[in-house]
Amino acid sequence: MKKMFLFIGVISFMIMAFNEKDKSENLVIQDPTTVQFPSLDGVEISADIYEINENAPVILLCHQARYNKYEYQDIAPKLNEKGFNCIAIDQRSGGELRNHQNITHQNALKNNKPTEYLDAEQDIIAAINYVYKKYQKPIILWGSSYSSTLALYIANENDKIEAVVSFSPGNYFADQKGSLIDKMAIFQKPMFITSSKKEVQGIKNILQKMNLKDNQIHFIPVNDGYHGSKALWEGQKGGDEYWTAINDFFKKFK
Repeated sequence: MKKMFLFIGVISFMIMAFNEKDKSENLVIQDPTTVQFPSLDGVEISADIYEINENAPVILLCHQARYNKYEYQDIAPKLNEKGFNCIAIDQRSGGELRNHQNITHQNALKNNKPTEYLDAEQDIIAAINYVYKKYQKPIILWGSSYSSTLALYIANENDKIEAVVSFSPGNYFADQKGSLIDKMAIFQKPMFITSSKKEVQGIKNILQKMNLKDNQIHFIPVNDGYHGSKALWEGQKGGDEYWTAINDFFKKFK
């Protein structure tokens, strides 16, 4: 009798494993679709949409300084595999990366618009509005370096954002927008925040007045890590530990 139950249990496990494998194999990762939409001041924003299912949760991906949407060329397909739609944008404060130009930056220059870090905040807000209208649901806002700082400011006040992923933020805009330390003291939404190892103390300083909840994670890497989302690029040393931490956060978040 025990052997019979053991046999049935093994068969059941095999069936579940086969079904999960079948679901994974049926997931087709499409090439991104490029779209354009206006920023708050009319500058055309270029974005790549990595969509798996219009009903899937949505992540808006924002790049770091001197970069563009191709910061997420390796990352977005992996997030697709984890069940998320992704939209990666060119912000006007950025530049060439991986032999691709930052189209929003070029559009801003053509229209004599400023392209400093804070000028890009309106691009992120316009992208939030575009994505929210397209999918009709709150979104996850993901930032890298300066955009991760802006993401924390924006999410604190924007009901269209349900969670934040922040790679290497800093208290860069305290003079213009108020101290991020004080903003984070009242931050209530799910959050994943991380950095390179050498930036850890700076993150702790930002969070000094904050009591982290179960769904608010400060991940400290074991390895040296990298500044910004490029920590997750294909082949990056120590990238696996960041991915493991991100996966754990999404489990808590979901």
